[in-house]
Amino acid sequence: MNIAVNTPSSENHRTTTLQAPFRADVVGSYLRPDALKQARAAFSAGLIDQDELTAAEDKAIIELVEKQKAAGLQVITDGEFRRSWWHLDFMWGLVGVEKVVIEQGYQFASVETRAESACLSGKISGENHPFIEHFKFLINLADDSVLPRLTIPAPAQFLKELQRPCNADSTRAVYPNQDELLADIAAAYQTVIADLYAAGCRNLQIDDCTWGMLTDPKVANPAEPGKHDSCDCHPDNAPFDHAAAIAPLKDTLLKVNNAAISQAPADLVITTHVCRGNYRSVWAASGGYEPVADVLLGKENVTAYYLEFDTERAGNFEPLRHLSAGKKVVLGLVSSKLPELETVEALEARIREAAEFVPLENLYLSTQCGFASTEEGNELTDQQQWQKIALVKQVADKVWGENSLRELV
Repeated sequence: MNIAVNTPSSENHRTTTLQAPFRADVVGSYLRPDALKQARAAFSAGLIDQDELTAAEDKAIIELVEKQKAAGLQVITDGEFRRSWWHLDFMWGLVGVEKVVIEQGYQFASVETRAESACLSGKISGENHPFIEHFKFLINLADDSVLPRLTIPAPAQFLKELQRPCNADSTRAVYPNQDELLADIAAAYQTVIADLYAAGCRNLQIDDCTWGMLTDPKVANPAEPGKHDSCDCHPDNAPFDHAAAIAPLKDTLLKVNNAAISQAPADLVITTHVCRGNYRSVWAASGGYEPVADVLLGKENVTAYYLEFDTERAGNFEPLRHLSAGKKVVLGLVSSKLPELETVEALEARIREAAEFVPLENLYLSTQCGFASTEEGNELTDQQQWQKIALVKQVADKVWGENSLRELV
């Protein structure tokens, strides 16, 4: 059912019946334009002040929104242009969290990221989060043809950041009891969500790599050197049982995610995006969804799942059988990592495969991830980025356009 949205913006009162997800959709982040990269570098070097940086961000976002509209998208984002990271900037905006430089970054398949993290300095809460003002700017660029979307890291992602080895001691110092930690994370998110809703947000996407990491036994196994520690339940000298090892953690991730969104208004559409890492066109994990699908797809209280499916690293569509009734799946079949353009025929064939497990009317199409989960961006040109989006739109129009459903299946 479509729900009318009345935004409270004093500058832009509007009503729309648009509701996510969309047949042609995107995950949210876009390649930063050169002018914005230069402004951020100048700010870091102390050559310009915050007001000058904000002006550069505003200009870039205005131009991006116009491009999204011109591409025929029904959703707009700010491209995450005010962020350095897809997730850490949000965490730094929470009360009780500070930005820290650490010894080692996240390890991807062939590259290591910048070494930064989010560490606790006190109890966590969510009031006065800077992303609220970011969204207010975006919503005033919307009109009746588009729905503004905000993307934020999932509560589970925040939990795992606080539990990284470099942060574990400070987290335990503030929260010796994990249940209290989970409760405060959930409460902080509830505050942010309520403030976003008051600002007019009706589509919130929670990005969550924790599930994607758990699909890979080499990442989930803490005995594997050089990998992220994803669970703490592997007995010494025992054979690694992937399913058994991650079962307690799956329950914890589900608990904190569902608690965080439990108080959200009914007309706030909350979706989630899952991938296996996205940094400079490189990935961090590999594995199908089967190890996590029962909990992720069967029990998480979101409206739709934006799932990475662009390569064999994500496995086949069979885990979609765990999807709970009425939920929707946005198939991330168009790679945001690689410049090569997929073919219409190949994408149609993949959608046909997925439709064996999820009714076609509950399927949608998008890029596999954002184009710039960090400000470095993936190894594509701006032109290739928009060609990818045009392909998503072309295929979606062909598959789900009027009188097209029967033809595909």
